[in-house]
Order: sequence, then C-alpha cells, then structure tokens
Amino acid sequence: MTQVSPPPPRTLPFARRRETPAGTPRVLMVTSEWPTPGFPRTTNFIKRQAEFLQTAGVAVEVFAFRGGRNPYNYAAAWARLRPRLHAGHYDLVHAQFGQSGLLALPKQLPLVVTFRGSDVLGIVGDADGRYTRVGQVLQRASRFVARHADAVIVVSDHMRQSLNTRAPVHVIPSGLDLDLFRPIPRDEACRQLGFDPRERRVLFVGRQDQARKRYNLARESVDRLNERLAATLIVGWGVPHEKIPVYMSACDALIVTSMQEGSPNVVKEALACNLPVVSVPVGDVPERLRGVDGCEVCADERPETIAAALERVLLRGGRIEGRVAVQHLDERLLTERVIEIYRSVLPPR
Repeated sequence: MTQVSPPPPRTLPFARRRETPAGTPRVLMVTSEWPTPGFPRTTNFIKRQAEFLQTAGVAVEVFAFRGGRNPYNYAAAWARLRPRLHAGHYDLVHAQFGQSGLLALPKQLPLVVTFRGSDVLGIVGDADGRYTRVGQVLQRASRFVARHADAVIVVSDHMRQSLNTRAPVHVIPSGLDLDLFRPIPRDEACRQLGFDPRERRVLFVGRQDQARKRYNLARESVDRLNERLAATLIVGWGVPHEKIPVYMSACDALIVTSMQEGSPNVVKEALACNLPVVSVPVGDVPERLRGVDGCEVCADERPETIAAALERVLLRGGRIEGRVAVQHLDERLLTERVIEIYRSVLPPR
C-alpha cells in the first residue's frame, strides 16, 4: 500500500470553551498523539474517548502537540499551556501518555494520567528492533509523572507493575465504538474492496517497517502456511480508520505478531467484527481471547507455530462469537468509569 509522510509537528487549536451545567467536570485533555486526517495513525482511540466524554456531558478541551521525541517541543508546548492552566477554566487535567503529563507539572490542577504502552514499556527502534535509549528516558519521565498524579489509568493490568505511585491505579482498556466495529457480510465486504470472495485472506494491521509489529514474522508465517494451505496476507495500513471493519469482514483471520503491546485495539476490534484472531502471547491478548472458540494464542513465536495455528483457524472456517466477549469494552460503559475517576480527584463541591 502507498505510504505517506506525516505532517510537520504542530499544536492543534483548542475547542471553544462552552458553558456547562453546574457539577459537570471541565477537563483539559493533553496528548502528544492525535489522529490527523489523511495520515495513517493508531491513536483514533484518544479522539474517540474525548468525543464520548463530551457526549456524556463532560466539558472536554483537547490540547494536542507533537513531541517528536524533542525536548524543545515539550518545553514550547509547556509554555503555551501554562496560561490555560492559570485561567481557571478547568477542574482537572487528563494526560494521555505519561510524557504528556510533564506539561501539567508543577501541578495547578488535579492530574489524571492514562498510560498506554510504550510510555511505560519502552520504545522499540525500527532500525534494529531493540529498546532505545530515548525509550528509557521516556520510561523514567512517565514514572516521574505517575508519582505526581492524583489518579493513574493503565490499559492493561500487566503495566501496573512498572509504575511506583501512591495514586490509585485503575485498569481501563481503550474502548470500542461498537457501532463502527460490527460484522459486515463477507461477500459485501469483498465487493466493496474488490476482493475475490473465493480466496482466503489473513489480515495484518500495522506499519510494515515498524519493528515492534514484526511484519516480517507475519509474512514468514503466512509463507509457511502457503506450503499447506493457500492464503493471502493483506496489510491494513494507510486506509481510513472507518474502513478497517470492512477489511476485517472481508478477511478470514487476523494475525498479531507484535513483540510489545499494552492492550492492542486491533484485537478487540477484530473480536467486535467476529473475526478469528491468531496471536503471539503479547500484552493482554491472552486475556482477551480466553474462552473465545476459533481464536488461538500461540505457544511460542516461531513462524511454523503461528502457521500451524493459522491453518487450524482457517480450516475451521466461519466467524467467531467474539462480539459477545467485548461488550463490556463498549466506549459508553468505559466513559462512565473515566468520569468516576474524574470525580474521585476533585475536591468536594
């Protein structure tokens, strides 16, 4: 698929502040990642959370900046943010990713921080697939922020052990828009994408040159599979986010080969579309797939093991009952939990 370069770093404008009913939390959401139209990214879940919070009555304004692993960008964003924090327009700050929380220090308002993966687990370099020094600095910064937060959210329970904080730690995975991620008849999805409905297809969602996702392992596993059972590997990248459910409905299995994940959204989205999943044991995937017939967590990360699991899943055929397993991850339900955390850090009115 055609790849395009991301836009240059910039600070997104604030939404216009609106009058809100008494008792409604006024939240300044600070994030170093934000989806940009026309450029493939995997951070749509942040925008979705902000939108669902607004729908639930929370007054949310978003300050998005591009850190770019550059201290100057953080310092400049910090300076732009300070007047907002002093203006008295907000009740609390919600930082998305540990590094974003640096902009809220020293604290002027209660601070809630959501840690989502690499900020706690480290950054895997694309050149050699090893953890980077920049990632180590990011981990230290995130742990520093966690110690100063009033409440901490992690997207998977296994991340909890990496943080040392006196703040309450809540496990809230990224939620799902179940209206968007839903099963579509396979023939209809194939027609929309111009796929041959007679072919078997394995879907890989991720950037092919991102070492952490290990596309080459997925490619080799499907090559091994083709020695016994014909299937085509489809890369779902560089397409609009709203098209991903169509790809999931047109394919026969999702393959996940990542070496590091917090709580991969693509797995939950596949389950919402009733798409079988074959994955290495990473992040909270074993928990997500537990008890879902037609999915497999591989015993090891060898391509022959993954290929054998794919073969069993594809020969079984059909869809799974995955949607039932992710009903509790409906963004509307998780939004209520986030609002409860907001209220827990606010002083009594």
